[in-house]
Amino acid sequence: MAAIWHPFTQMKTAQAPIEITRGKGAYLLTRDGTSYLDAISSWWVNLHGHAHPYIAKKIADQASELEHVIFAGFTHPPARELTDRLLPLLPGKMGKLFYSDNGSTAVEVGLKIALQYWHNKKKNKTKIVSFKGGYHGDTFGTMSASGKTPFNRPFWNHLFEVITITPPSRVLEEKCVEELEAAVATSNIACFLFEPLIQGASGMVVHCPKTLSHLLRICREHEIITIADEVMTGFGRTGSLFASEILDVQPDILCLSKGITGGFLPLGATACTEEIYQAFHSEEKQKAFLHGHSYTANPISCASALASLDLLLAQECTKQRTMISRSHADFVKQWKNHPRLTRCESLGTILAIEYKDGNSTYFSTLSNELYHFFINQKILLRPLGNVLYVLPPYCITQEELTLIYDTIALTFE
Repeated sequence: MAAIWHPFTQMKTAQAPIEITRGKGAYLLTRDGTSYLDAISSWWVNLHGHAHPYIAKKIADQASELEHVIFAGFTHPPARELTDRLLPLLPGKMGKLFYSDNGSTAVEVGLKIALQYWHNKKKNKTKIVSFKGGYHGDTFGTMSASGKTPFNRPFWNHLFEVITITPPSRVLEEKCVEELEAAVATSNIACFLFEPLIQGASGMVVHCPKTLSHLLRICREHEIITIADEVMTGFGRTGSLFASEILDVQPDILCLSKGITGGFLPLGATACTEEIYQAFHSEEKQKAFLHGHSYTANPISCASALASLDLLLAQECTKQRTMISRSHADFVKQWKNHPRLTRCESLGTILAIEYKDGNSTYFSTLSNELYHFFINQKILLRPLGNVLYVLPPYCITQEELTLIYDTIALTFE
């Protein structure tokens, strides 16, 4: 265990990691049978519960047929079926789907598609616009596109420049629009990358849908490609199947990962419109999209995604997501005016609670205090600085949610 280097962890001061040997439903279990209620879906990936037997069976079936095949020059049934089923569900007029490995690569692909699109069309549009405080992944391209943040400070000298604008929170709508209009007037912007409706890692910052739609409308008027990073928001997290559905203007490119396989296996997917794809469809080989991964469209991952999609579209899952959303909303009504809180709000199955704290960054010491408090209560909640969030798997029960809420309320005392 001492040789393992864990992510986003200061190994010198961190407590020994908890060894999990089994998962069932909303719970993670240790070797001795101690169970932890997973209230954050293990970093937002698990949709239907741990070790769900239906997904596990589909994975096993596929593993006995075909584990992997190079995706350049070859294809396979799970990738074809997933593409056929997923594209019609996506917001906008998505015509093509490009597979990769994870959320960072899904967004990286989206950025490269947008930049190469203009290169192929021989137009000098090279700048990227994104929201301040955004988080789009840990590759150098996605770190750059996020702008300079506490997450990527050691690498600032190596990041390419982007234009960052104020997010459209409900008190900064005009400022956000003004900043985008100023950027459009002075720069040759290729694309606008955004997390629709809510910025996850920056503290669950909720956006005004009307203002966000206005920003996308400005981009469309100025031929700026819009890229929706739905890595976290996709597959029902914000209420609708995809957050972009409720916007008045749909994105040109949409990036997916995390919940796509139900939390079983890594997979990324980047969808784009047919119009964008046509800029790559050419007799000239150098106009082909210059990107790929060894495990592109892995058949077992695709089989897992198909099984997760079956469960997601079932009526029972819709009922569960509605129950979670209503429960979160009831919690907000009860506690939103508590004097210890700066903010308490929910969006679909996401509940966000911001504590009043002198250090409101990701590195707030309150984060560790809250994390260990909940771990001692056998609940997995991993705060983002002074922001606590609940983002559970859809299989969670009302009783389990009540336990989470009651335990959170203890921190208000």
